[in-house]
Amino acid sequence: MELVQTAMTQLGIEEQPRGSNDGPKVRQYLQAVGINFPAAWCMAFVYWCAQRAAEETGGVNPLLKTGGVLRQWNERQALRVSVPQPGDVFIMDFGKGLGHTGIVERVDGDKLLTIEGNTNASGGREGYAVCRRVRSAKLCKGFLRVGL
Repeated sequence: MELVQTAMTQLGIEEQPRGSNDGPKVRQYLQAVGINFPAAWCMAFVYWCAQRAAEETGGVNPLLKTGGVLRQWNERQALRVSVPQPGDVFIMDFGKGLGHTGIVERVDGDKLLTIEGNTNASGGREGYAVCRRVRSAKLCKGFLRVGL
């Protein structure tokens, strides 16, 4: 569960200024997937956390180096699971190419306690911070088991 531990260290990180998809830490997340301009960063955050967790454990980050949530889902079929557990990556699909992702910290029935980048207190997919959220597993397209 190194992935969850790594994500927890980032709680409270915010864009600077809010709503800009920018700031020192947000830039680090984006640069981890090769993006050098302000952009939606939820997938970049998850990738960055997985990369750090892999480095900590001597493991390998199995995620695709991309900022695209749905590209991650489409190209990492071998990681897909239908029943979430802590340390999994959840994938949401809002249609028209729009998605959102984060890391499952805890599972309680259908409720997922998650840590997400580019969200906010209302759970938006275009937020401004790394926050804990509560999500319904039923609203997720699926889950990726990264094993970190």
